[in-house]
Amino acid sequence: MLALTSVVAGAALALSACSNSSDDDAAAGGSTASGPADYGDLAVQLSWIKNSEFLGEYMADTNGYYKDAGFSKVNLVAGPSTGVAELVSKKADVALSDAVSVGTAVANEDAPVKIIGTTYQKNPFTVLSLKDGANISTPQDLVGKKIGVQDSNLSLFQALLAANGIDKSKVTVVPVQYDPSVLTNGEVDGYIAYLTNESIIVENEGHAVTNLPFADNGLPFVAETFTVTDDSIKNDRAELEAFLTAEIKGWKDALKDPAGAIAVDQKSYGQDLKLDAKTEAQSADAQAKLIESDDTTTNGLFTISDELQQETLKSLEGAGLKLEASDLFDMSLLDDVYKAHPELKG
Repeated sequence: MLALTSVVAGAALALSACSNSSDDDAAAGGSTASGPADYGDLAVQLSWIKNSEFLGEYMADTNGYYKDAGFSKVNLVAGPSTGVAELVSKKADVALSDAVSVGTAVANEDAPVKIIGTTYQKNPFTVLSLKDGANISTPQDLVGKKIGVQDSNLSLFQALLAANGIDKSKVTVVPVQYDPSVLTNGEVDGYIAYLTNESIIVENEGHAVTNLPFADNGLPFVAETFTVTDDSIKNDRAELEAFLTAEIKGWKDALKDPAGAIAVDQKSYGQDLKLDAKTEAQSADAQAKLIESDDTTTNGLFTISDELQQETLKSLEGAGLKLEASDLFDMSLLDDVYKAHPELKG
């Protein structure tokens, strides 16, 4: 559980060096009648390391969309992190997170945050196992197994167990970091991973793998969510709408030319990680299937339909978290972006 109690009280977010702009400024695409907007710097807390997971952010930065939107600089801060603590403590202005982590903080800690859009329509979380090992293909296969779970993903895993009626005492949780070698060397039977990341990495190492996707087993919640504070929604709408506009443009470029976006990542943002081009290409292909849907085709990227909101809330309820859509989501900013820029829907 996120330890937010000490920072939630009285927390309010003011976007770094931002001016008090009107909603009309955002509708104008980040500019005002007197010239381009000047929102200053923006800090974005990423959920993971700087790999292909954030190709849209890299393209928004590289192609000048953040600058066009009125930001002098957008700082992409590498994770791993759920981002909620950074938002509430004012270390970040926007966080890429997931609905279970955010919902847990809202329900249990009264964190003053909301989701304003999502990159992934379908979350990529999975219990990864080896086909010639534990071969965990159904939720019941988890019983009696040792599962490697990162601290930030503990609430997610507990939600998976709850959604499938599995007593958590029947599963041994082994605290791990973000290295799947604990699975391949036999320390654990299963490992909490991403379908778009560790699952591909382990398979490329020559292991036949089995996945137990969360989304197909009771937890169809949204992930890589754009999460902000309630205060910023109230007081910094123009800046947030400008940011979303730049993000949409960046992700449209990344989806259109993933190879080009990966090349930019390898040469710049993820250069120090020595990213494998083959793995990154496979990851980009896998995540494209999670980003685009019938809803996004009709209504635009980052859309969270009423139906998907309800599916997400049902996932949370299975974990004992009872929230209303208005407690967790505010789609009004994205609605305003697409009203101002209908050409971005296509």
